Amino acid sequence: MSVIESGAALHEAHRDNHTHRDVNGGWLRPAVFGAMDGLVSNLALMTGVAGGAVSQQTIVVTGLAGLAAGACSMAAGEYTSVASQRELVQAELEVERRELRKHPVDEMEELAALYVARGVQPDLAREVAMQLSKDPEQALEIHAREELGIDPDDLPSPLVAAVSSFGSFSLGALLPVLPYLLGAQSLWPAVLLGLVGLFACGALVAKVTARGWWFSGLRQLLLGGTAAAVTYGLGTLIGAAV
Repeated sequence: MSVIESGAALHEAHRDNHTHRDVNGGWLRPAVFGAMDGLVSNLALMTGVAGGAVSQQTIVVTGLAGLAAGACSMAAGEYTSVASQRELVQAELEVERRELRKHPVDEMEELAALYVARGVQPDLAREVAMQLSKDPEQALEIHAREELGIDPDDLPSPLVAAVSSFGSFSLGALLPVLPYLLGAQSLWPAVLLGLVGLFACGALVAKVTARGWWFSGLRQLLLGGTAAAVTYGLGTLIGAAV
């Protein structure tokens, strides 16, 4: 009895710990890239304009305009990209569904050959393929996984991607504008908050990757800081020339 209980406890622990994170790009990818892009692009935009020795009001208007335009652009781009990807997958699924309907035996043999290539004995592979092919929808799902590498029931949502991208870009782009909205009179508080935000975003990304938080944070800080420094230099040169 104790052995059974111990086995059940181990099974329970394995089930609770053996979970995976979202890797299909439904919301995580657009959220991460949206926040990064919003922070880097708006910080660089504002430092570039500030390098031209313009008024504080111009910098604030530039930052807010960059936030609005960038968020809308990111949302539209993500929606179009994910919708196009989804439509392509659905078209390929329709091709596979048609082949299963027209050539069921050939598709069954194809599935058996896939299992044989993975080390299953030919007779067993054919038996498994025959059993799985009895249900057309199940057969379609198996073929989609094996041949296309996709799960027909877990396709990314264009709306989720667009909303995630819009919200995260807005939050990221707001950081360098925030000091001005709170009464800052110079560029440096915005730059400092932006750099802190860059490091924090990079460190947070490390939570869903295999990289160390310090490495990811410093990498993002270096890339974003370089972009801001380059645009500030260009703004200064252009402002002096104009």
